[in-house]
This record gives sequence, structure tokens and C-alpha cells, in this order.
Amino acid sequence: MLEKVTGFIIGTVNFKETSLILQLFTKEHGLIGVMAKGVKNLKSPLRALVMPYTYGYFYLYYKEGKLSLLKDVDVIDPLRFLHEDILKLSYLNYVSDLTSQVYKESENENLFNIFISVILKMNEGIDPAVLASILEVKCLPMLGVGLSLDACALCGNTHNIITIDGDAGGLLCQNCYHNEQIVKPQTIKLLRMFQYVDISKITKVEIKKENKEEIDRFLTTYYNRYTGIYLTSKEYIKKIDSL
Repeated sequence: MLEKVTGFIIGTVNFKETSLILQLFTKEHGLIGVMAKGVKNLKSPLRALVMPYTYGYFYLYYKEGKLSLLKDVDVIDPLRFLHEDILKLSYLNYVSDLTSQVYKESENENLFNIFISVILKMNEGIDPAVLASILEVKCLPMLGVGLSLDACALCGNTHNIITIDGDAGGLLCQNCYHNEQIVKPQTIKLLRMFQYVDISKITKVEIKKENKEEIDRFLTTYYNRYTGIYLTSKEYIKKIDSL
């Protein structure tokens, strides 16, 4: 039976000479594999619609636990602004990669809407670095390692907080502090805000570069130490940003 699903193409794999297997992240069924027969043929009407990062309605014969079969695609948003800038495209690649890995670990039903909100806000021109950090924060509870930003990660003290440290697993108080890098108080406030902000309601973001760098450094260390997820696509962003 033909089914209409809302989805986003995370990636594609060549299959024989003219077909593709789509890694499709869907609202209805999560991350699934979809066979797109003959779409690499020059005469195929779907040729331009099955590229990575296509966001649309996908009409397919869904088969649970097996490869589904693609029939047609209606693009919801071409995400043109993301494709026009190599740095934004790099962030698009990273958040897609991260989302895929987190879903494989958690199968969290809320992840699709969070991910799509991030993509659409990036396309609207909201700072992709901030949006990527917000996504990283919101994914942590899905991986079972959510941030606790109300007390010292080591002793539970709620007073005399000095800094936040990725290796320590969160906030550090004066008693537990041992020469870790001191971050600005605004950085901790922003991380708290990232936990609860509704991404779809964001209309403007203005965060100082130093705060963004401190947040990114903390989250990168935290992910490497506590999640087991390490993505080369994030390293690629740093290389592009340094050019």
C-alpha cells in the first residue's frame, strides 16, 4: 500500500548502475532504507529529488525492517540558502550525521521534529554554530547522559560554582576545581537555556564568539568522553571555518 511520509534524506548509496538506496529519516518510521529504482537515469523525473538533504513528502511502499520502495517525492523546502554557502552546508552535513547516530542509539520519537527545526532555522539564516550546539545539548538526554546544570557534577554542591568542564561532566564548584579552564558565567547560562529553548520559536540569535567557542569546546569534550559518538564531520567544520 502506498504511504505518504515526511522525511529528510540523510545520505544515499549507489545500487547497481541506475538506482540508489536512500537513508531516509522520517517522522512516521524513524530512520529507514528506501530503494529508489532507476533514479540515476537521465530521463528519471526523480533524479533531482533524491539528492542528500532533500526535505519533502515521500510516497513509498513501506516495508518494516526491510527496504521500502520509493514511488514519488514532493519537496517541502529546497533549503536553497544552506546549499549556497560551504560553511552552512558543512553544518548541515554535521547535524544530519549527528542526528543519524543519535537516532540509531535512542530511536527517540521527538528527534525528527527537533532536527527539522534546526535545519529550517539554519536555512532562515540563524547562526548554524549556535543551532548545532542546541541540537547537541538536546540529544544528550536521548543518549542517557543529559547535562545536570544545577549543581557541581562531582560533589553536588549548588553554591560557589566556578566553571563547567567536559571531562568532569558538568559544573565544578570551588572545592572541586583543580585548574580547569574558567568559562564566562554567560556560557553556563546559555547552556541552561539551550536545554529548554523551543527551536521553532527562535527568530534571532546574538551570541559572542567567545561564548560560542567555550560552549563548543565543552560539548565536544563531553561528547567524546561520555557518548562514544565522534564525528569527523565536526572536524571538517573547523577546517572550513579556519580558511
